[in-house]
Amino acid sequence: MQKTLIAMSGGVDSSVATYLLKQSQHDCVGAMMKLYTNDDLSQELAGKTCCSLDDVEDARQVAASMDIPFYVFNFTDTFAETVMDRFVEAYQQGQTPNPCIDCNRFLKFERFLHRATELDCIHIATGHYARIEPDTNGRYLLKTGIDTTKDQSYALYTMTQPQLSRTLLPLGSLTKEAVRQIADAQGFVNAKKRDSQDICFAPDGDYAGFIERHTGKKISPGKFISPSGDIIGKHKGIIHYTIGQRKGLGISAPHPLFVLSMNIQENTVTLGTSEALFLSTLEAHDINLIPMDRLDAPLRVQAKIRYSHEAQPATLWQTGENTIRVEFDTPQRAITPGQAVVMYDGDVVVGGGTISPIPKP
Repeated sequence: MQKTLIAMSGGVDSSVATYLLKQSQHDCVGAMMKLYTNDDLSQELAGKTCCSLDDVEDARQVAASMDIPFYVFNFTDTFAETVMDRFVEAYQQGQTPNPCIDCNRFLKFERFLHRATELDCIHIATGHYARIEPDTNGRYLLKTGIDTTKDQSYALYTMTQPQLSRTLLPLGSLTKEAVRQIADAQGFVNAKKRDSQDICFAPDGDYAGFIERHTGKKISPGKFISPSGDIIGKHKGIIHYTIGQRKGLGISAPHPLFVLSMNIQENTVTLGTSEALFLSTLEAHDINLIPMDRLDAPLRVQAKIRYSHEAQPATLWQTGENTIRVEFDTPQRAITPGQAVVMYDGDVVVGGGTISPIPKP
């Protein structure tokens, strides 16, 4: 039997992933990652987010129902350094990060995989909706999940060949509806549990509040300016804004205004029309390519600039050891530094990177 360490969150997806592997004669070990403490949250949010005590008990109960061992790993230090601190730093630089990607990169497929090795587990497994398949050249490919409404391949683009070779994704060929039916048939306590849609350490969406608590510093207000540099108002602090934002600006104008860019040095936020948000080209850094080690020629792809973005036709170039350029066939709205651009060739993830700051015209 293959010994497999399964990341259990207390949710229905990881529970069903565990069940499917158990049915496939894997020697299953369940484990939850403790990522932060209540001290990292505001008092009113403690216990109201994922990885709460209730989630631990749900995961433990599901593991017990299948008679498999269950552990809780304390990864709070790693999570603080590689996810929370990076999140705060990005916002302070006027960027909009995706902490779920960092969590997958540094926790689930690095620290968790290392712990699996210590426990003599051959594989790790998660409840992500994506697929991993070998190609004809001896590499492993990351592919989209069959359920396009739940596909999570975008958040997995940082996975390396060694990680892909040791990871199992049992839900990649299932729909969410089928997963819930399996959970219900097995009588799992979390069969009808709602999915978590929030950033776990800021479940109320108040990222600025989290950043101020995390750093212990109040963020300085500054000036809203027009594209020509005219002062048109006062902003609450750069961490309160993201590219393309319209709501919450507190600016009265004859036409809608949107956040176009931010200048950290001058502490200004530039506002303008929606039309000014459309760009055809982006640069990205900190890249990872999956079907190949590097790209020696331009490649036609479909590219997504955020998780909810519909992939659009584009051409991809590798411009340096750790950089790429993506040129879209048609301009895209609100290309946002700090977010990930992820490229696809059909259902295969080509790779991705972090969108770099947009050069000033």
